[in-house]
Amino acid sequence: MSKNDLGANPSSNRLSAIPDANPSPPALAEHQVVRSGSQQVPAADSRTLNIALQNLAINHNNSPVLLQSKGRTSYYPQSPSSAGTPLSANCAIRLEAPIAGGKILSSINTPLTFLVNPGPALVKPNINISWTFCEFTYNDFQPFANISDVDFVSIPVSLTFTNNSGGGSQHVSTIPANGFTTACNHLRSQAAEDHQPWDQLIYSHNGQPIRALSPKNLVVNNRNAFTHYQAPYVQQVWSKFSGNNMHINCRTLDLDVAGNFSQPSGADIFSHNTGPFATGSNIKRNAVIPRPAAAFNRSTRLPCNHFPTGVGQNQSGAVMDGSPRLFTVAVEER
Repeated sequence: MSKNDLGANPSSNRLSAIPDANPSPPALAEHQVVRSGSQQVPAADSRTLNIALQNLAINHNNSPVLLQSKGRTSYYPQSPSSAGTPLSANCAIRLEAPIAGGKILSSINTPLTFLVNPGPALVKPNINISWTFCEFTYNDFQPFANISDVDFVSIPVSLTFTNNSGGGSQHVSTIPANGFTTACNHLRSQAAEDHQPWDQLIYSHNGQPIRALSPKNLVVNNRNAFTHYQAPYVQQVWSKFSGNNMHINCRTLDLDVAGNFSQPSGADIFSHNTGPFATGSNIKRNAVIPRPAAAFNRSTRLPCNHFPTGVGQNQSGAVMDGSPRLFTVAVEER
């Protein structure tokens, strides 16, 4: 693994990258497992992914229920005469792998609508429906999944990979109980305090909040939103690193010079893909960009000189495993 040091040049308001010869491996955090209705994906070979949807049916005395293989019909197992009785229905939903950009979507009360545009391309006109999703990739190396809370917060979702070789599990927790309501209340309070458009991040329908959006969604339609919001913080970062190295862990990449970075605006920080964080033909620079971009977005650039910050902290909301036995997606009530 390799790191890069970013040193600031205060006269030019730019950051430059140089190599670090003392790499150290990152560590992932493990959190409390949340148990509820879940989608469980047994490990498969490189060509087939088998998905099972398992829940407890509240209206059927909390009896177990699975979705059958065609993904439409519920199956309620009857109590058998002996333990270990096989299911009498096929409940494996098969997908061809490898898979990239996969999404597991959940909605409350109203089914999601999917439409097809020329291409073909799928569109989801579900703005007034309470829904959420997580993302996953299943390739020849390992499955990878993340909770996608960088887009919006709505229905709580958590993820768990259970290892097939006795390596334990990796888990990303969901937001806490009443977390969505708490987030909306804080957005309103913050808007009243600093007169920034935080309250405009709450999308409501029929007077009820449905989701709390990431600031980048507002910036797309209003480039003036949050433009100077983080300017004092950016100046503090430039002042600190005018005489100190900023260590960026770039995982397995061997980098030498990744170029210079100008000061980002508020819109750049929230979008992660504009201004100094826009990617281009320089693959070394592209590898560095996500790290300082995330550090600015999380306001974690000042407390220390390293990013990701600390040991054992997984801030990505992602899980991955080269030898998985089970992938569990838990969807909670809000």
